[in-house]
Amino acid sequence: MEKTVSEAIAYRRSTRIYKNEPIDTAKVKECLINASLAPTSSNLQLWEFYHVTNKDKLERLAKACLDQNAAKTAQQLVVVVTRKDLWRKRAKANIEFLNSVYNREGLSERDLKRKKMATDYYKKLIPTIYIDFFGILGYIKFFIFQIVGLFKPIYRQARLSDMRIVAHKSAGLAAQNFMTSMAAIGYDTCPMEGSDTLRVKQILKLPRGAEINMVIGCGIRDDKGIYGPRFRIPFKEVYFEV
Repeated sequence: MEKTVSEAIAYRRSTRIYKNEPIDTAKVKECLINASLAPTSSNLQLWEFYHVTNKDKLERLAKACLDQNAAKTAQQLVVVVTRKDLWRKRAKANIEFLNSVYNREGLSERDLKRKKMATDYYKKLIPTIYIDFFGILGYIKFFIFQIVGLFKPIYRQARLSDMRIVAHKSAGLAAQNFMTSMAAIGYDTCPMEGSDTLRVKQILKLPRGAEINMVIGCGIRDDKGIYGPRFRIPFKEVYFEV
């Protein structure tokens, strides 16, 4: 029986050792579909998911993941990749979607206004934020936004490094959707940051603009797979009602 969201979150642990027991590729793919439904900045969806089931690639990726047990014993691996370089393509896809949604006669004044605002957002604002030239434009925009911000609230994250963070935050949300979905059906995962990301990119034949967000080991937990009891800082130390 599939777990509730709260049950899945409570069940999920970073599993370091998996049983030598196959898992259903189709079920893992369904969990990745859930990953693609995660919230994402400006709905640009600057992510890709590489679902690795090939034995040779699994072995090569395990080495690239520094021979961690969570990679060596995984039945499958999922590599979450950010694609900030695809912002133009994804913005265009959003515009095409808007045109299809509002492609009918007799649109109300409200719908026409909404379509124009959304279209302008992707045609004007997104390029303003994402276009850069060796990081130089980003710093120019950053300083301009700081000055404007003295007089009114404004979006201040306009540097190349800022936009990389935005893409990685969205990818992290997708990864969490995936791992919670896996936990809900009794499958286990381990998100790994420890890897030679250049080698991971080479193994997957990723383009230069792609970046590795994390590699996730997948399988069914072995009794020795959870290294210890869960520890969390007391909630009262991290919770602030304002």
